[in-house]
Amino acid sequence: MTPLLWLIALSVFLGGGGLALFLWASRNGQYDDMDGAAQRILFDDDRK
Repeated sequence: MTPLLWLIALSVFLGGGGLALFLWASRNGQYDDMDGAAQRILFDDDRK
């Protein structure tokens, strides 16, 4: 029963860490411009 409790605690810890990283990334603007890179590839204005 003890290994099961360790695995449950580990999964809760890793899940909370993943949630914290996701919230940090969303607050710092990591997901603001999802289509920008795709648009820049399709419409390259640097070539003349």
